[in-house]
Parts: sequence; C-alpha cells; structure tokens
Amino acid sequence: MHMADALISPAVGGALWTATAGLTAWSAKKLNEDFDDRKVPLMGALGAFVFAAQMINFTIPATGSSGHLGGGMALAVLLGPYAAFLTMASILTIQSLFFADGGLLALGCNIFNLGFFPCFIAYPLIYKKIAGENPSAGKIFAGATLASLAGLQLGAFGVVVETVASGISDLPFSTFLLLMQPIHGAIGIVEGLVTAAVITFVWKARPEVLLLAEKSSAEGFSIKAVFVGLIAAAVITGGIFSWFASVHPDGLEWALFHASGKEEFRNPEESAHSLLAGIQEKTAVMPDYGFKNSRTVQEDATASEEQWPAVSIGTSTAGIVGGGLTLFFAGLVGFLLRLIGRSRQASPGR
Repeated sequence: MHMADALISPAVGGALWTATAGLTAWSAKKLNEDFDDRKVPLMGALGAFVFAAQMINFTIPATGSSGHLGGGMALAVLLGPYAAFLTMASILTIQSLFFADGGLLALGCNIFNLGFFPCFIAYPLIYKKIAGENPSAGKIFAGATLASLAGLQLGAFGVVVETVASGISDLPFSTFLLLMQPIHGAIGIVEGLVTAAVITFVWKARPEVLLLAEKSSAEGFSIKAVFVGLIAAAVITGGIFSWFASVHPDGLEWALFHASGKEEFRNPEESAHSLLAGIQEKTAVMPDYGFKNSRTVQEDATASEEQWPAVSIGTSTAGIVGGGLTLFFAGLVGFLLRLIGRSRQASPGR
C-alpha cells in the first residue's frame, strides 16, 4: 500500500507531510515523558524485522493480487503507539529514499496511512479494549486480528481519499473504493493472523515486553534474547524468505488496474514531482530492491521473474542492507530521544 507520487498532488502531499511531521513531533514528545532505555534496541530490531517482512508479498487466492504485512499493529503492541509510529516512519523513509518504494511526495501519506491508523486508532480503540490489562492468548488473537484488519481498512480508505482529492489520476471514487476495501480486507485478515502469532509468541516468551510497551512496571528483565531473535528473523526473512514473494501485483496496483486499466501512472510534468523524482533517483542506491546499473544482475532478475522462488543476490542484499539501515535509523531516533530526555532531567530548575 505504498503510494507513488503520480497519485498525489503537491497540495495533498504537502498537507500530509505537515500532518505527519506534527505527529512525529508529538510522538517524540510523548515518548520522552517516560522513556525506557530498553526501547532503543527494540525500536531498531523491530524496525528491521518489519522492513524485511514488508518485502514478502503473499498471494490472495482467486484474485490475481497479493499483499504484504503493514506491521503497524505489531509495532504498537510491542513498543507502544508513540515509539511504534516513529519506527514506522523510519521504515518507510528508508524504503522511499534508498529503495524507491513509495514516492517522496507521497511519503507523508504513506506514513500517515500505515502509521497513524494502526497506532493511534486501531490499537487504543480496538486492541486494548479487547486484550485488556490481563491479556490471554484468546484475547490477544481476537484483538490483534480485528485491530489489524481495521487499521488496514482505514489505511486503504485513506489512500482512496488522498488519491481522489489530488485530482490528477481521474480515478472514480466509488469504483476505486469498492476495489480497495475488499482486497485490503483480505490482506488485513492475513496480517491480523500473523500479528496475533507474533504477539502471542513474544507474550509467552517475554510478557515483560508488553508491560514495557504499556509503561507498566517491567523491572528486572533483559531484552537481549528478544533483540537477538528479532535480528536473526530479520536477516533470514530479508535474505532468504524474500525470494518467495508473490509475483502478483499488490492490492493497490490491482485496484488501480481494475479501476483504470493501468497498474502505474506517470508523474505529472510539474516542478514538485520532477524535483522529488530526481532526488529519489539519486538517493535510491538499490531501486526495486535490487542492484543499480548492473547489467548482469538485471538480466538475472529478469530471468528470476519467470520462476518461483525468485532466487536473487540483489534481493537478499537489499533485504539485509535495508534491515541494517532501519536498525540504525530507528535505533538512532530512540538514542537521540534518550539523550534529550536525560539532558532535560539534568537541566537545573526541572
């Protein structure tokens, strides 16, 4: 559900950039009010894992479409909504800048759709209401499944509204909506089941992690084992499991094609689109999760599209490098927040 710049007008893109910047500042402020140092490595490790997981598209039977995990709900449950939003913003920024996955103009839209709805709507209003203060396996399963589905449905609706409001694609609102919601409903069910499985596993192995996300008492435990496990899962997922991604178009591409006959739209010849496209072309060192300007690898990638699994050194490298960048960037955000919090505590008069 990563939107391209060709769907978004500068006005809508700028408005969502502004909204996302405000949410980022607010999340940083709220997180700093009661920051636990153990969240720094968790933000990085979970960010790396979600980055890798988003590379794996799974086929939606009988549709010719595919979907991938958003990861926002899992992040919210395991980190809390504020750290989760900052981590999701880190993931999507890395994807856009270094892998050309989602446009720079549309980056604010993508962060809002994949971060705001699961972290600040579905998590507090659905998951927490169902899971409660004393979660059980059944409550976690029901809460994670329903909240993930709701978050993805809201995100898909956001894509439709933002695209139609931009007015540069001529997509009919009703047709686009009736295509986007059902296909992302199917994707949301799969995401909910996977999210429930991940949260249940962590809950059984280290229930203190969920207490840490809730700012409850979670003293006397180390997150080392969880950190190592998440990093190992990220490396395996991005380096190997990414070969097994579905070759079908994702839900957004599928809906665009059935609504307009086109899976992709060209950027308008406007200064904002051209400027940001030029910047992204320079920063994207591994566009489409493969090596850049390498004839041998491109030929290999073309050949791999004809077989499944698509074994590719470029894809594996992109998965591992992208996970590493996300680990660094999300961890850096947490580290800087910790420094700011400590400096404020040490300041006189506070």
